Amino acid sequence: MERLWGLLHRTQRLSPRPSQTIYKRVEGTQQWRLEEEEEDGEEGAEPPIHFCPMELRGPDLGSRAGKQNLGLWAATARRAAPYLVLTTLLIFTGAFLLGYVAFRGSCQACGDDVLVVSEDINYEPGPDSHQGTLYWSDLQAMFLRFLGEGHLEDTIRQTSLRKRVAGSAGMAALAQDIRVALLGQKLDHVWMDTHYVGLQFPDPAHPNTLHWVEAAGKLGEPLQLEDHDVYCPYSATGNATGELVYAHYGRPEDLQDLRARGVEPAGRLLLVRLGEISFAQKVASAQDFGARGVLIYPDSADFSQDPHKLGLSSHRAVYGHVHLGTGDPYTPGFPSFNQTQFPPVQSSGLPNIPAQPISADIASLLLRKLQGPVAPQEWQGHLPVSPYRLGPGPGLHLGVNNHRVSTPISNIFGCIEGRSEPDHYVVIGAQRDAWGPGAAKSAVGTAILLELVRTFSSMVSNGFRPRRSLLFISWDGGDFGSVGSTEWLEGYLSVLHLKAVVYVSLDNAVLGDDKFQAKTSPLLISLIENILKQVDSPNHSGQTLYEQVMFNNHSWDAEVIQPLPMDSSAYSFTAFAGVPAVEFSFMEDGQAYPFLHTKDDTYENLHRVLRGRLPAVAQAVAQLAGQLLIRLSHDHLLPLDFGRYGDVVLKHIGSLNEFSGDLKARGLTLQWVYSARGDYIRAAEKLRKEIYSSEESDERLMRMYNVRIMRVEFYFLSQYVSPADSPFRHIFLGHGDHTLDALLDHVRLLRSHGSGDPRAASSGVAPGLGFQESRFRRQLALLTWTLQGAANALSGDVWNIDNNF
Repeated sequence: MERLWGLLHRTQRLSPRPSQTIYKRVEGTQQWRLEEEEEDGEEGAEPPIHFCPMELRGPDLGSRAGKQNLGLWAATARRAAPYLVLTTLLIFTGAFLLGYVAFRGSCQACGDDVLVVSEDINYEPGPDSHQGTLYWSDLQAMFLRFLGEGHLEDTIRQTSLRKRVAGSAGMAALAQDIRVALLGQKLDHVWMDTHYVGLQFPDPAHPNTLHWVEAAGKLGEPLQLEDHDVYCPYSATGNATGELVYAHYGRPEDLQDLRARGVEPAGRLLLVRLGEISFAQKVASAQDFGARGVLIYPDSADFSQDPHKLGLSSHRAVYGHVHLGTGDPYTPGFPSFNQTQFPPVQSSGLPNIPAQPISADIASLLLRKLQGPVAPQEWQGHLPVSPYRLGPGPGLHLGVNNHRVSTPISNIFGCIEGRSEPDHYVVIGAQRDAWGPGAAKSAVGTAILLELVRTFSSMVSNGFRPRRSLLFISWDGGDFGSVGSTEWLEGYLSVLHLKAVVYVSLDNAVLGDDKFQAKTSPLLISLIENILKQVDSPNHSGQTLYEQVMFNNHSWDAEVIQPLPMDSSAYSFTAFAGVPAVEFSFMEDGQAYPFLHTKDDTYENLHRVLRGRLPAVAQAVAQLAGQLLIRLSHDHLLPLDFGRYGDVVLKHIGSLNEFSGDLKARGLTLQWVYSARGDYIRAAEKLRKEIYSSEESDERLMRMYNVRIMRVEFYFLSQYVSPADSPFRHIFLGHGDHTLDALLDHVRLLRSHGSGDPRAASSGVAPGLGFQESRFRRQLALLTWTLQGAANALSGDVWNIDNNF
């Protein structure tokens, strides 16, 4: 180093004394300004500073001495160059490491997701707020600190002890208590809305009955239904008589298999097991195949066989509604506000046959009476009957006397307004009502919702303000088929599809602790994956939830992600309103939580099933939901993966490709679907590139992109079918002839023989009908133009659309 300085001094002595250009740090700014300073011969004198054009001058080449000096100067410079480069590299490396360490201390978990709270020039933090910039790690730490102060377990226990059937006095009291709790938090708006809906209840004076039928056709001995108040809301009322047949889970393929084995379901009562599909789907399938009534029982084979784990008592029946739809079935497509009268139209999802839940004990008595062929091995259960037979058996008489009651239900709302996009809502909700104790069904979700309200309220008091509005909702009427949430969607549909960004459901959030599952729109899959990496596993110390999932399955989405089923409270948001939604649950590994929708769904039983880990699992759900809300409400650009639907279409097209030869033989083609899918992929990729090359600080541009992104789900609602006739218009998640699943089921009929494909019944096709070319062409047109419309909308303005159709 001394040699280097010596060379530099020699160079300075041999070269003329030009103006010396230096960089000086100007006080009060982060910029370095270029200033030119003339050296003064006097030591300690303050040199004058002035700005002038930069000029690089070397030695005077006009004299002999200058030429000699030039040669020596050049040789010296060549020898000094390597040392100068080395010194520069050392200084740069040291500065870089120092800056990295300093920045890492303030944002050690930012990744690519730095969220700035105070970037809005009009935002003025309160006196208690944090000063300066809040990054993702700061928001995360703030959220977890305030969340840790809650009392989730106590709220779950207290809520489960309250009687809260929809429309009851207990529910009205709980609603007022929750409203008061929200008013006590730092929310911008708190309000309630009331709907007057038609709910069905059992008649205490005329309970539902089940009798044997004697050979002469007279009613014989009654079978005592142990839970008289357990029933199927929206069952058809009246009597049904017929021979009994065992039909496994009551799926269309089960009924088709039954028919193939020589046992006809038409004109008979069906005995079906709980599970696989919803109560409503079981009854709808039975009706499609001509059955007269349905009895639904829980089989111990569908629950844990571990003797150390709790099981459902054999004398317990399970509650479940049988409306194949959501909302008030007596005002389909319309909101039930203020007892407004509508034409007497009923939902097409209401069954025409009666249905009744029964206990395992009653089911055992019935199974022992069955004759006929032995049921397949996979149909055998664990009741004390061996083997299970298909039937038919003796005649049975089912009497259902439920009655309809006009009932007021109330939803409760709390809102934190966004500061940049207040007209865009991130919605989170939980069912409040329960038929029984409902600890797992609704008490857990209600407790987590209230805890999140309290946590975000505390964050607001400490300087946090989301970009978009946060809307917290407590729903009523959930046990009757998401009645409260669907009526709200129907009432504000024209507004919500423009303003609602995402819906997060807290229902059924804790049903175990072995595995995690998310029922969701494809738009949210990437965000869920990211958040799982941020949340600690509640039962695997030192692991994140993502690591817990990946431990047993390297394809995390195959293990975790499921489509939204119709019995999910989030389903209507996506399939009816076109809002992406998610409902996540912790579950037992391989077996269902046994007490759901029973009188045994108590806090004590849920606590024992989780072996004391209920607080930890509920806390994990709250962390997951809260961090999801922060990202959705505060990222500049909405973290919705709009390209995912291209993969969804590709997956379905892969199934359709199998039948391309059969279609070609009939002069038909699927080319239009392929072209529409290609246009969507190109539009998604184009938008992604536009966003990548844009400035995040451009608020107007970011809002424009967010509007296009948040409406992607809405684009997949078919505009070519009536919402009154087909309320679930989503071509991937909906129900009806316009859906991709319906098209696939119809195409399968090309290779079926006899009575057709049993899955066609679930798509609205009557069993027994074969492939119809005219229907296929209509389905193809509905699907293609909905997909093409989504591609056009994603492309942006009309002058940017390039259809090579």
